[in-house]
Amino acid sequence: MSSESIVKNVVEYIVSQIVEDKKSVNVTVAASDDEKVTIEVRTSSDDMGRVIGKRGRVARAIRTVAQAAADEEGLQSTVEVID
Repeated sequence: MSSESIVKNVVEYIVSQIVEDKKSVNVTVAASDDEKVTIEVRTSSDDMGRVIGKRGRVARAIRTVAQAAADEEGLQSTVEVID
């Protein structure tokens, strides 16, 4: 399993646990190289508020966990929530 897919799987799991419509969750690796990985998260508009959270707290927590997973792989991570 590649390093970026580990980070993607972590983000995908967290987001799918937060939303109500799990089928609408789409997590992709937008860009990746030896040092950085960019993850894009798309979900239904109804669940977007859950993923972002009040004042962006949930999104910030997702980014923190993603970076922790990326640190284990020696990467920098960026998580973008796309509406």
